[in-house]
Amino acid sequence: MRARPTIPDLLRSPRPAFSFEFFPPKDDAAEETLWAAIRRLERVDPAFVSVTYGAGGSTQDRTVRVTEQIALTTTLTAMAHLTCVGASVEELREVIGSYAAAGIHNVLALRGDPPGDARGAWHAHPEGLSHADELVELISALSSFTVGVAAFPDVHPESSGLAQDVETLVRKADAGAQFAVTQMVFDADAYLRMRDAVSARRDLPIVPGLMPVTNYAQIARMAQLMGTPLPEAVVSRLEPLADDRAALRAEGVAIATELGERMLAEGAPGLHFITMNRSTATLEVLDRLGGIPTDCRLRTPVPIPRRVPAAAPLP
Repeated sequence: MRARPTIPDLLRSPRPAFSFEFFPPKDDAAEETLWAAIRRLERVDPAFVSVTYGAGGSTQDRTVRVTEQIALTTTLTAMAHLTCVGASVEELREVIGSYAAAGIHNVLALRGDPPGDARGAWHAHPEGLSHADELVELISALSSFTVGVAAFPDVHPESSGLAQDVETLVRKADAGAQFAVTQMVFDADAYLRMRDAVSARRDLPIVPGLMPVTNYAQIARMAQLMGTPLPEAVVSRLEPLADDRAALRAEGVAIATELGERMLAEGAPGLHFITMNRSTATLEVLDRLGGIPTDCRLRTPVPIPRRVPAAAPLP
């Protein structure tokens, strides 16, 4: 059986690589929703899928379990998230070992947010790690993992600005990171500035995160947790529709499509869809971007459009 290309190989190929992000379900009903989404999205053969931790690094056990199930019971390439939050080095080694035992060899290494308060002060475990580059080094030393890291195009809340964030990504690359995935992008120019600044220093593919908005209150909360306000260009289009579910969803899909087209046209290596464990809006955006094969089995790839839409493009 031929080995699947690695994530970095896919991100350097001529065709954009599309990937999906899930989060661990909190109960049985949520787990049913998650697996329905996974099975629908599996049909379009994404480059990889990832499973996050909860806020403050919670739900680690479910993250491990769901990622292992994806790796063992689907055709998908699974990438696990791993944070330094509340864990000793020995505990991190155990989690990494459990991933390797399940055949998972792709990990997104994160420092993680402080537990209980994402914007609170960060305190490392007394026997743990303080920075993501240290976690990258640990993972890389233990086995033949492909290691990705996070990027913050709108500037990390604890950073002094873009220059510091670029230096942080350079350190992660030097520690062994092979690619980066951003938080959700609503300002294409911010992503492109970071991408260009990093590419001048290191060969590190950076995939923009993209989230089709279907719930205004939800996206406003997420932006607050990230410490990054939504751009006015986005707020002005979504906020008036906050109480009109269908209209908001349609506008959210339109915004995600415009952003995706712009970033692909500017050379983004792919798009990482933050699905919120749903599939419909993600598939709609992907279809508009030409990313779904006509038969969903990759026998007839559909060309990716390489132009920015003329009507009301976002920055």
